[in-house]
Amino acid sequence: MARINPFEFIQQVRFEVSKIVWPARREVFVTTVMVFIMAAITAAFFAVVDIIIRNGIQGILGIFA
Repeated sequence: MARINPFEFIQQVRFEVSKIVWPARREVFVTTVMVFIMAAITAAFFAVVDIIIRNGIQGILGIFA
């Protein structure tokens, strides 16, 4: 692996950083809201699945108890 001098390294880093496209404020806000909505939907889904499984297991255990 070839070594490069620090000046060249800094130039390469600055060049790569200049390629970054930062999202607009509105885009960040919209994606953040979407993440919270999807997290809430996922939490509700797993809560319902948990209740169904719990009731099913209680029903099965109730038959044999």
